[in-house]
Amino acid sequence: MDWEDRLDEWELELELKAQLEALVAARAEASPRLRHSAERRLADEAQIELLRHRVDQLELRLAALERRLPSETVPPEA
Repeated sequence: MDWEDRLDEWELELELKAQLEALVAARAEASPRLRHSAERRLADEAQIELLRHRVDQLELRLAALERRLPSETVPPEA
């Protein structure tokens, strides 16, 4: 087998691999179970992001309140 033959085989393998990946992705998209799982995962990620934002807001409010209090009434941090 010479280099040209091996190169032709390699190009064919790459093309087949790309086609296979597209078929697998299309089938996964068409699967209601996988689509539902992906939608649930996205919803969970969105909820986590909202909660992170809310925690950030609460930390800012707490810091502002602590700045307003006299220093002797602020309990030491654990």
